[in-house]
Amino acid sequence: MNKPLSAIAALLVAGAVQAQAPAPVPVPVHAPVATPGAPIVVAGTVADEASKAALLGRLRAVYGVDRVVDQLSVGTVSTPANWNDYVGRLIGPNLKLISRGQLKVDGNNVSLRGDVASEAQRQQIAGDIAASLNPTYTVNNGLRVAASEQGVLDAALANRIIEFESGKAALTPSGMAILDQMSEALKKLNGIKVEVIGHTDNAGSRAGNLSLSQARAEAVKTYVTGRGIHPDSIAVSGEGPDRPVADNRTTEGRARNRRIEFKVVQ
Repeated sequence: MNKPLSAIAALLVAGAVQAQAPAPVPVPVHAPVATPGAPIVVAGTVADEASKAALLGRLRAVYGVDRVVDQLSVGTVSTPANWNDYVGRLIGPNLKLISRGQLKVDGNNVSLRGDVASEAQRQQIAGDIAASLNPTYTVNNGLRVAASEQGVLDAALANRIIEFESGKAALTPSGMAILDQMSEALKKLNGIKVEVIGHTDNAGSRAGNLSLSQARAEAVKTYVTGRGIHPDSIAVSGEGPDRPVADNRTTEGRARNRRIEFKVVQ
């Protein structure tokens, strides 16, 4: 069996096929992104020239002819029935979502390694691979979430305050600018449910603050859905003055308490 190479994307081993290369991942904040256009190195041993041609053809169809580096050899290897067909099914566009990883097929054993953008993506890739195989194959999902969904939102908000006009649910221009960036972050979550929570300081009545915080959360939802976020992925709530993060006795503290929170729904 050939020793796996240490780059990324697909490592295919049957009687011994290995392919790997750095494949780009879709922009989670703080997650490593591979160099675009990096080579896909294909190494190992296949049973015959037809198997080699089929494998290379599939990889070139997914990644492009110029990116695939052929280090395959033909030799005596033992593979399961219809192995070439099953391996071909594994080489699909989803592999391009994996960063710093490998897909390894060793006989009937399939293992995935590398980083992906979200837990939903991790499950989807492994599920799609399992669905393409017959029950004699075992899939070991070793993919890791490169940055948590909540981390993506927290990094995008960066402790900034989304501002509204005083006592109203009307966004200020600076508030809109932050929400433009938050909309891009939300798109990276691929439909993960997020709750938008409005908070206020303790000035005025609690009932009035609860109503204002709810209205502001609704205004945020309206704004981001206008930027392409599906409404079903956004829930809203208003907690008024009930969860302060700073001292309401100071001007600065009250300003920090008048905030919008984005929370991934588990």
